[in-house]
Amino acid sequence: MTPLAAVLLLSLVHLGAGQLEFLRANPRSRLLSFASGVSIAFVFVHLLPQIAATQPLVADAAAGSGGFVERHMWLIALAGLTFFYGLERMVLRARRPSRALADGSAAGGGTYWLHITAFALYNALVGFLLVQPIGSRSGDPILFALALGLHFRVNDLGLRAHYKRHYRGFGQWVLVLAPIFGWATARNSELPEAGLAALLSFLAGGVAMNTLKEELPEDREARFWVFAIGAAVYSALALLF
Repeated sequence: MTPLAAVLLLSLVHLGAGQLEFLRANPRSRLLSFASGVSIAFVFVHLLPQIAATQPLVADAAAGSGGFVERHMWLIALAGLTFFYGLERMVLRARRPSRALADGSAAGGGTYWLHITAFALYNALVGFLLVQPIGSRSGDPILFALALGLHFRVNDLGLRAHYKRHYRGFGQWVLVLAPIFGWATARNSELPEAGLAALLSFLAGGVAMNTLKEELPEDREARFWVFAIGAAVYSALALLF
């Protein structure tokens, strides 16, 4: 699978998500719990080992910074997780009864646009890393596309739950086009490997947070064993291929 084919597949995920509204039912759909398990396995089996392998590159690029270098990539991963956690808390505040719109969705305005912009950059980052060398070494492109396609599905349904009809249309199309934009940008630019390693670290933190925030809340009635099976299946495939 070429990077362009993988990027187009990821974009199509957002286009087709609207046809799967039944996945949002409680107890949580088995497919979503399986997808979440795959996403977490992707972080631990592919992204974190790749980040560890890039540590010498970062050390060379930041020589003289002392012990900070040893934790550099992990701090960036923590920053990615923290950023998306803060974003989620902000949106949940906007959905409180005193602030939410009549249909229960988060109020529009700054919160909506910040959320859409953040996920557009997130999707563009995925498209970018599929092209750049460090991204292609993160695992087989087919497995990369499979894991992130399932992850995009989870993200899309989360955005629909937050914004309902306000997400459909422009917001959805922004996320559809974002991976293609990232792919095109990567085709016409080149970053040093230390910079790519930093982007990969931020992505790892974001994937972990955006997966668990959809799986952990008690009212989702998530299916642990299906989640565990998803993680085990993806891990086995990654180790085999």
